Formats: sequence, C-alpha cells, structure tokens
Amino acid sequence: MNSEFDVKSHPPVPFQAWARLADSVPPVGFIDVCLRGCGQVLLQNNPLTGLFFLAAIIWAAHVESNPGVAIGAVAATAIATGTAYLFKMDKESLRSGLYGYSATLMGIGLPTFLSSSPYLWLCLVFGAILCPIFTLVLAKILKTWQGAALTAPFVFVTWFIMLGANNFSHLHSSVLPAPMLPHPLNASSLGGALSVTDFISAGLYGASEVFLLPSMISGALILIGLAVSSGWVLGFGIIGTLLPLAVGQFLGADPSLLHAGLYSFSGVLTAVAIGHTFNQPSWRVLIYTVICVVFTVFVQGALAAILSPYGLPVLTMPFVMASWLFLVADDQLMPKHHRL
Repeated sequence: MNSEFDVKSHPPVPFQAWARLADSVPPVGFIDVCLRGCGQVLLQNNPLTGLFFLAAIIWAAHVESNPGVAIGAVAATAIATGTAYLFKMDKESLRSGLYGYSATLMGIGLPTFLSSSPYLWLCLVFGAILCPIFTLVLAKILKTWQGAALTAPFVFVTWFIMLGANNFSHLHSSVLPAPMLPHPLNASSLGGALSVTDFISAGLYGASEVFLLPSMISGALILIGLAVSSGWVLGFGIIGTLLPLAVGQFLGADPSLLHAGLYSFSGVLTAVAIGHTFNQPSWRVLIYTVICVVFTVFVQGALAAILSPYGLPVLTMPFVMASWLFLVADDQLMPKHHRL
C-alpha cells in the first residue's frame, strides 16, 4: 500500500519523547496520526508541521468568525483516521496520516461552501468516512502508472456533495458562485498590475488558500510548518506561491483573484509534490517543477471555465491533474537517482 502513495519518509521528528509517547499511549498515538494527516495536506509526514497547519486553520476560523471550518477540519480528520483504523487499512500508510489529509480539507470545504445546519454536519461525517475509501481506491487504480491519490479524494467527495446539494432542499449555500457560461475576460474592467508588496501578501494568501483560508497570518504559519519539515520544502513552497502570480500577471489574469491567492494554492502543492516529495531536489528537478507549476496555472484557468456552468470551485484539482501528468512522465524524464 505504501508504494501506491510513494510519499517520501521524512527524518524522525526531533522530539523523541513525543514519538515514544505516541508509540506507547494509544490516545496520544491517535493524535499523532491526526496531526500527520494535517501535515500530509502538503505531503509532509511530520506532526509538528501538522500542528502549525492546524494553528493556521484555527486562526483563520477565528478571524473569519467561522468556527465551523476549524471544528470540521478536526472532526473530519479524526473520523477519517478512525475509519482507517476500523477497517484495518495499511498500517504504514495509516501511521503516516495518509488516510486523514483529504478529510481535513473536506472538513474545511463543506462548512465554507454550504450553509451550517445539522444536515451539513451529517454530510461532513459521511464525507469523512468516504475520504479514506476514495484514497484507497484511487491509490489502487493509479498504482499502474506510479501515481498517487494526492488530494483527489477531497475534490471528488466535496464536489459530489456540493452538486448533490442542488437537489436536496436541506442543503444550500449562499457562498458558491452563480452558475454561468464561460466568457472572455474583459481586460478593460481589470485593475493594475500587482506591486512587490502585493506579491508578498498574495503569496501568503496563496499558501493559506491551500486550506481554503483567506489569511496572511495563516499563510505565514503554513510556510513555517513547511520550514519545520525541510528547507527544501519551504523553498519549493515559496516558488509555488510566487511563480503562478508572475504567470497570471503576464497572461492578464484577474488581479483580484491573483491577490487573493486563488491562482497560487495549487501551485504550492504542485511545487512541493514534484520538486521534493516525488523527486530528489536538483537543478533538473527544479526546471521540471517550474514547467509543471506553469502548467498548473493553465489547468486552473481551464477548469474554472469548465466548472463555471455548475457553480463549482476548482478546489485543488489543478494540482491533481498537473501532478498526475508529470508523475506519469517522471519515469522517462527524470534520471533514476533523481526519483524516489
């Protein structure tokens, strides 16, 4: 099972006392796995990184006065992890948090896009149960091409529930955009180019929007979490936040979307995945990563046009689609000593 995800094992967390406690006390071990699940949103098997990510979620929930996203993230991660324990899924993958990360995002997504109600929370619980099952199924399907499920389980489960909400009167939203046909962007209605300061703030928003959170402080906490895991991871994360901004500005994307980080969040995931998680960092890998991140921007624009008639957000699907393509090609384009 672990080979199906092919996620790099990181060095042991320096806090050996915590590791021993997690191994010897089941409740602490469960918390450790849940924190690793939060960290795996950005492909990091590190509970301290997960703790920084969780702090970012809680901060943004406080600032936005929407505690449901923090509650949803924690509850969904715990439920998904418990489901993996219940069905005795692969122990190594479970211990690394690989069955919890999609549920973390789903637990944020549903309270963000759907109105709060008992029905929403029942759907969230059910979605959290589905996430590890989707993860297992996708991993088996993608094993042939040496791919990984990535955040696709989160995307599919969240899309299905939000699309289904159109036909269920007890589920509704005032946040999702109104369905509309794709149309060319009117350049005359756009604002000016982003300044250097705008690039910095937009980069922080981009890191934050990985978790669907509009907060620069949360973005900073997420980058700190990446730095805790590895300097290489932080470097690729920064590339993933800033490069899509430059590409989007060059192509004339809507500056308001660029500034909000809505072109960067998939780029962060793509850069970390292709540049570090599935390859050994090198100049050749860096070039390969840059190409993939630029492609992610085009996929983002294309998916936004495809999904606009349905009023659905793209979520992290640009990252998933671009990474799947480049991971399949990885076997031919990357030397064996660069691949993991």
